[in-house]
Amino acid sequence: MVARVTLELALRREFDYAIPEELRNAVTVGSRVKVPLGHREVAGVVTALADSSSHTNLKPILRVLGEPGLVTPRVLELARWMAEYYCCPVEKALKSVLPEAVRQEEPGWRERLHVQALAPPSELPKLTARQLAIWNIIEEWRELPLQELVRLGETTAETVRKLEDKGLVRIAALRSERDPYALERFTPTEPLPLNPNQSQALATILAALKRPTPAATAANATSHTFLLHGVTGSGKTEIYLQAIAQTLADRKGAIVLVPEISLTPQTVERFKARFSSGPFPTLVAVLHSHLSAGERHDEWHKIREGRARIVIGARSAVFAPVEPLGLIIVDEEHEHSYKQEEAPRYHARDVAVVRGQREGAVVVLGSATPSLESYFNARRGKYGLLELPARVTETRLPVVRIVDLRQEQRRARGGAPAIFSNPLREAIQLRLERSEQTMLFLNRRGYSTTLQCEKCGFVAGCPNCSVSLTFHRQAQQLRCHICGHEAPVPTQCPDCHNPAIRYSGLGTERVEDVLIKLFPKARVKRMDSDTLQRKDDFRRVLTDFRTGKIDILVGTQMIAKGLHFPNVTLVGIVHADLSLHIPDFRAGERTFQLLTQVSGRAGRGDVEGEVFVQTFTPFHPAIQFARRHDYLGFYEQEIEFREQLKYPPWSRVALLTLKGRNEDKVKFTADHLRRTLETRLAGWRDLVIAGPGPAPLMRAESLYRYQLMLRTKAMARLSRELAQVESELSLPDDLHLTIDVDPVDLV
Repeated sequence: MVARVTLELALRREFDYAIPEELRNAVTVGSRVKVPLGHREVAGVVTALADSSSHTNLKPILRVLGEPGLVTPRVLELARWMAEYYCCPVEKALKSVLPEAVRQEEPGWRERLHVQALAPPSELPKLTARQLAIWNIIEEWRELPLQELVRLGETTAETVRKLEDKGLVRIAALRSERDPYALERFTPTEPLPLNPNQSQALATILAALKRPTPAATAANATSHTFLLHGVTGSGKTEIYLQAIAQTLADRKGAIVLVPEISLTPQTVERFKARFSSGPFPTLVAVLHSHLSAGERHDEWHKIREGRARIVIGARSAVFAPVEPLGLIIVDEEHEHSYKQEEAPRYHARDVAVVRGQREGAVVVLGSATPSLESYFNARRGKYGLLELPARVTETRLPVVRIVDLRQEQRRARGGAPAIFSNPLREAIQLRLERSEQTMLFLNRRGYSTTLQCEKCGFVAGCPNCSVSLTFHRQAQQLRCHICGHEAPVPTQCPDCHNPAIRYSGLGTERVEDVLIKLFPKARVKRMDSDTLQRKDDFRRVLTDFRTGKIDILVGTQMIAKGLHFPNVTLVGIVHADLSLHIPDFRAGERTFQLLTQVSGRAGRGDVEGEVFVQTFTPFHPAIQFARRHDYLGFYEQEIEFREQLKYPPWSRVALLTLKGRNEDKVKFTADHLRRTLETRLAGWRDLVIAGPGPAPLMRAESLYRYQLMLRTKAMARLSRELAQVESELSLPDDLHLTIDVDPVDLV
């Protein structure tokens, strides 16, 4: 027997190893193994088994790491597809599908001392009052961790061991799973009645779940992938829940992807409340980066062993070892956080569609503001289109009011306008008087975005990146949000020594500070990556907001989507233009989506919501269509612009970025790469090559960056060509090339 092994080194090839007789039953496809390579021992994954090899004198596999078959054959094939499509070594793709906590050589299980009650003798031995109290607790629980018993009984381990000496209990080390929600209690919920639009959408999904699923074909994708386009508050989550109930009844599992970790606590609460009791006592597993390594290890194995049938998590949860898989839900499918920034640069939404096709699972992509690519696919019949045009409670969508900051600037007589316009300030005061809640959105953290000298023009910039440093007042530091560089705050201009150096621009920290001064009695809380440092901070802040302990919540995009707080009647968008003028063809789409999603947090209860959008460009189409909640109008205009320039979804994009410390060398190599591509791809009809040119963020982390953009409809073919070019290209040691297929960020 021969095993073909893909090593964890990025060598882009498989190696054959002999399987020793004593390991024959332990080595399977998907097993992690330790093998010799030269004078080293290297870890790898068995990707195939064979009876023979074209090589002679094969070295043997040394040992199996962990449990056998950690990577299922289907997920292994998915990793192969990712490696080919996203132009990366299959070894990196395999690392993505298997969490680091699971890849450890030794099992990551935690053992804790447990106390187990033994059958007592006919007569209890003589016990002290303290021992008797402890015995009564043990008799009630029958088994519990020693540490927990000590806490409950307000005693010591020595007292418990005296009970062991008397033959009443056994103290033994047992596996103890780390459950991030072990201390949470969820009130069971029942399925809610559906309105006609919800019922029709659910019926279509349930019919697809019942259809036979032959081998994956292009036609199969149409009948098993759906875009659920529903306005904010239209009841998409209830459709998810009822579709999963049917999936469980069919003895299959489900994966639910959410774009932000901040959405996970609320989503987990809804799903555990529905599926933790009743006819489906199903364990819900959670996978995201804010779990500890031990929690990730235990949750993943809970899924692999089939004890958890529903998986909720961020993008990497798309690889969860659910067998058999019946349903994948991608909530807020338009979100850019589903795109991985390091190799393999996969998009979890697209991987979910491919996995669904390969495993015969139904895929539901849900959003109030679908990506143009997904809506384009639905309009052309590639996906099924399910529409929810109204809110489930029959409440009206919030009234959106545009505040022209140019007028506010004129009122300020040429100076900078106030952070809060008069209409927004009065609206906040009114909500405080009514005991209603407000959410304020600004997608920029810190206190001020620029430290500038008006006398000589000095701007405090990052020494490593082409950006200015952001002032964080609480930490009294200047920080770069690209590379993390930190610098002390100068008391005068470093160039001309002018003491009147000033801060300009604003971030969430400054918004919070001004709010506290304007509304001293209001309970204000800021929610951004600066304030949420511990893994439980997300859940704690959202719980406080839901229970009314916070009047005004200020935050970045983590508060912009998916959250449901019925008492929020006012949403203020402090500066709507931040994402509008970046050099990216998706800038308008991103702004429309963000405004619509943020607006959708208002008026989800009995009181009609109101939204104030402060902007210097009030008549931009993205802002006007968002004001009218008109997705179709925005889509029709944007899709025409994309067609004229052959941008997605009319084509696919590959972004090639060269990075190095010497700008001239980077530019020269980029020009050479362009010529190489033109020669190799000569005669390719629909291919458009743009560049090379400096990236919009020309210098990041001390590296100069030049880009080429390739557009084509045949991306699978282009990916193969680019992988070949990359393997043959001889780059200087100090230059690095990245290939990003289907990028979502061109900066």
